[in-house]
Amino acid sequence: MLCVSVCVRGEWFRVPSGGPSVSIQKLGHEALCRYFRAKKLEHGDRHVEFSMHRCQGGELLHPEDRVEDVLEDNDFVQLVVAGGGGVDSSAPIKLTEHDSYKVPKEYIFLDGNSLTTAELVSLGQGLFHIKLTPEAEEKVASSREVIDAIVRDKKVVYGINTGFGMFAHTLIAEDQLVQLQENVVYSSCAGVGDPLSVTRTRMLLALRINVLAKGYSGTSLETLEAMIKAFNASCLSWVPEKGTVGASGDLAPLAHLALGLMGEGRMWSPQSGWADAKTVLEGHGLKPLQLKPKEGLALINGTQLITSLGAEAVERALSVAKQADVIAALTLEALRGTTKAFHQVIHAARPHPGQIQVAQRLRSLLDSEVFPSQISESHRSCSRVQDAYTLRCIPQVHGVVNDTIGFVQKVISTEMNSATDNPLVFVEFRETISGGNFHGEYPAKALDYLAIGVQELASISERRIERLVNPTHSELPAFLVKEGGLNCGFMVAHCTAAALVSENKTLCHPSSVDSLSTSAATEDHVSMGGWAARKALTVVEHVEQVLAIELLAACQALEFLHPLKTTAPLEKVHELLRSVISPWDRDRVMSSDIKAAHTLIKQQKVWKTVQPFMEEYRRKMKCDWE
Repeated sequence: MLCVSVCVRGEWFRVPSGGPSVSIQKLGHEALCRYFRAKKLEHGDRHVEFSMHRCQGGELLHPEDRVEDVLEDNDFVQLVVAGGGGVDSSAPIKLTEHDSYKVPKEYIFLDGNSLTTAELVSLGQGLFHIKLTPEAEEKVASSREVIDAIVRDKKVVYGINTGFGMFAHTLIAEDQLVQLQENVVYSSCAGVGDPLSVTRTRMLLALRINVLAKGYSGTSLETLEAMIKAFNASCLSWVPEKGTVGASGDLAPLAHLALGLMGEGRMWSPQSGWADAKTVLEGHGLKPLQLKPKEGLALINGTQLITSLGAEAVERALSVAKQADVIAALTLEALRGTTKAFHQVIHAARPHPGQIQVAQRLRSLLDSEVFPSQISESHRSCSRVQDAYTLRCIPQVHGVVNDTIGFVQKVISTEMNSATDNPLVFVEFRETISGGNFHGEYPAKALDYLAIGVQELASISERRIERLVNPTHSELPAFLVKEGGLNCGFMVAHCTAAALVSENKTLCHPSSVDSLSTSAATEDHVSMGGWAARKALTVVEHVEQVLAIELLAACQALEFLHPLKTTAPLEKVHELLRSVISPWDRDRVMSSDIKAAHTLIKQQKVWKTVQPFMEEYRRKMKCDWE
């Protein structure tokens, strides 16, 4: 009698076939019954429609086929409920967001030298599989030969046949070298807190593979290829987000990443959900890693948590900074500001690249001979000479944010393509050399700087929101709503923006100025880069949310200026927002509107909407800028 493992809604069940004539459909019903009993649910509708797929290969199994004809003993099968149908009224089986996961058809080739922040984010999103370049394969194999020679010749080398940290002078017997590598992974699995998201774990694994592909770490090609197979199957370890001080690398999170690949702890895949790591790997036809000398240390020693989270923070910061210019232009129009402060000669006199770039964008979006604005024309003869700083100084404030992000992106990109473990293997010398490339100070400092820089977008945005909702400054209805008093309009939405800006002030305190001695004073200076990366991401998200509120407020303000229209590109942004959020004619729940506007920003739809217009402006005005 065959026995098969069946996955139902992320839970694995060992199900005996029940005899030679049992069909796939009966096997599925038995698995569902076991799921019901395990969850203490009523059996409900026994006619739930489902399909069955082999985990290895993904073949669809015909319900009338006999189990023994199409499956092997100890095979792994996934049961998928058709359309997310329920098993009873109280406990529906629903499809998760990952049930629609599409297997990528394209590859990114990793060589350890050329991975970009954008590529790493796309790998995290599951848009590509990965392969090694032939050159990387050759470097990895040559590096491993050095380690094998050291073991064979019984040379004493740190991390290969010695203890770690304070135990560096303790020699390890030859028959314990594999156990040494396993132990360093086990003991370093000391992380706490919520697990990284699926996307961030993918990024972490992809980046670790990229760094090992440089050929300085001494891992075997067999081990690296096993990691690539796990990535391509989206078999992802449970990695808690807290526990690294960012000095001897990100030991705790990388150890948890390695643990799952070793078939221990928990692991996730789109087919299995969260389950026992060994079960998930075997369900995809993969074998747990069998560590060789030095490989445990090589897998956990590096700055990849800091750097992978940093890459996401950089890419989101780049996105929100561009869209901040568009949203600020909307506000300037709604407040009937002047475009004079964005004249090219002003910014040529102070030629910071970011400042010039922002002024160029504003000129392409606001009133011009290419895109005239009825709103701008309506107040052309007014007596106002100049605007408040939050309008007049947009290029100066937004500009330095752009320059900051550019600087940080260079640091993170370099770190992504650097050998950051210890000791490093140098094939040309046929030896290993101990150093300090694992220290996270570079990405930690850069990400502290990123948080400080990008926060300014929220700071100035909140002040623009205040001008929009304050009738003294805007000459618009108070809080941008009719029948004020009965309706509060954007009153508390502005409070939310103020709260987020205030939180950012605390989060922008740099973590990398702190250091606590660890590992019995062996690691006596640390970067605290893990916290720098996590809070940078939080700051960026707060910035996105504040700008979402400004987008809502600016578009609401434009409603009161009708029938006058703004420029063509800004009208399209207004239409974009109105495609998901209606104007405020009376009070309603605001949080859902903020979330919808935030989603537009995260998906870069505000920027994508204006891009064609900016290109048209550049062509017609014969501008030479990006």
